[in-house]
Amino acid sequence: MTPASGQVPAWRRRPWRRFLLVMGIAHLVGLASSLDAMMSSRTSQGAVAWIVSLNTVPYVAVPAYWVFGRTKFQGYVSSRRDEDSALGQALADKLAELRAHGVSAAHADKHLVGVEQLAKLPFLGGNRVELLIDGEQTFGSLFAGIESAERYLLVQFYIVRADEVGLALQARLIEKAREGVEVFFLYDEIGSYALPGRYLQEMEEAGIRVHRFHSTRGPGNRFQLNFRNHRKIVVADGERAWVGGFNIGDEYLHGHPSIGPWRDTHLMIEGPAALALQLVFLEDWHWATEELPELPWSPVLPSHHGTPVLILPTGPADRFETASLMIQQAIHAAHERIWISSPYFVPDEGVIAMLKLAALSGVDVRVLIPERPDNPLTYFAAYAFLDSLLEAGVKVYRYEEGFLHGKAFLVDDIGAAVGTVNLDNRSFRLNFEVTALVMDPGFAAEVQTMFEADFAGSRRMRPGEIDGYPLWHRVAARASYLLAPVL
Repeated sequence: MTPASGQVPAWRRRPWRRFLLVMGIAHLVGLASSLDAMMSSRTSQGAVAWIVSLNTVPYVAVPAYWVFGRTKFQGYVSSRRDEDSALGQALADKLAELRAHGVSAAHADKHLVGVEQLAKLPFLGGNRVELLIDGEQTFGSLFAGIESAERYLLVQFYIVRADEVGLALQARLIEKAREGVEVFFLYDEIGSYALPGRYLQEMEEAGIRVHRFHSTRGPGNRFQLNFRNHRKIVVADGERAWVGGFNIGDEYLHGHPSIGPWRDTHLMIEGPAALALQLVFLEDWHWATEELPELPWSPVLPSHHGTPVLILPTGPADRFETASLMIQQAIHAAHERIWISSPYFVPDEGVIAMLKLAALSGVDVRVLIPERPDNPLTYFAAYAFLDSLLEAGVKVYRYEEGFLHGKAFLVDDIGAAVGTVNLDNRSFRLNFEVTALVMDPGFAAEVQTMFEADFAGSRRMRPGEIDGYPLWHRVAARASYLLAPVL
């Protein structure tokens, strides 16, 4: 029946009914999403944070959960974890050839066997390594390595900027491509969101094979922004490789205008372990492009008795929380000292407990973090638990001579690691990362010297220090820590 002229329909006279209907649907979707969070979140803290928000403010939390809340990266195939996959079968011979250069970690330290099991590769012998400290050393070594390449280059970074450093990299890659060197360039589209299309187009026009990591590929990943490829890898001719904390941007060389000089750490590897980094790159390239380039797999051996190196890739496709377990194993293996550098320090409960136990057992436990933050949330979140670490005897140093961005650790005087892993939820569970573990007393001594110089430029926190901070600071710390699992 048609309402009389000028009469408002009943449904329009009761807008509150539509409002209640929308609210009801939102809360039902929030309830369903909270069940998914309860079943899939890797930490109880993260599950509780999502469940509370999804059921109290679902109209805000539901979209955020399906974009940022997922913990599994669907579809990514890793040959180390799926030997029956097409990628695993294609790389089986290459993996066998790499394993031929393996050295027994158990001979050096039985604690390292578990780390080898996480990597699905042994420590590889016959390497030469070079510790690179700060921008001049790193970019000098990296650019020289690119210029010396004769066959191919594999280049992968999380952040690439079209500034002075970025243009210097681009010019060198274009020059090598025009010389006939095969160049593969992989970047993370979230970390490099501001990279102009013209920058990439110019490389493509020169014959460089350019591709984004494509973290949204696949129906289950289409709307997610959480999983990012945080790896920084360059491989030249399969002979030399670079890995560590450096991205491509002016701040990594000239410092940041608001937080000062950039303190970072990188590593150059020559030998069989360079091919292990090549393998990591190819797994990422295969995910992004569904292609597997044919590359040489015969390693250069600088020394038959060279340095043992293990390349350990970690990420949200792992069956275990590999990055967290790697750190926990390193702490457990330490008899005299464990020194750790991380710009973002919000570790999980397992790592916090291991740090406390090691300090209580008499191990010299030191954590080096920035005094000047570039991420306020992770900066404040650390204050929620630093006091308990200090009370247990953990020595916390805050770097004051700029912004600390290096990711490294030192175990006793026998081994050290350099890589891309931060001690936070994102690196432990959400990002694709990679670490190079080096078992060599000479290299460990170099890393020790590096740490000692950093400690000299830092202030040491004291137990009870946080109690004197203003109330707003302590409230911000607790609130930031509650958000840590979903950052």
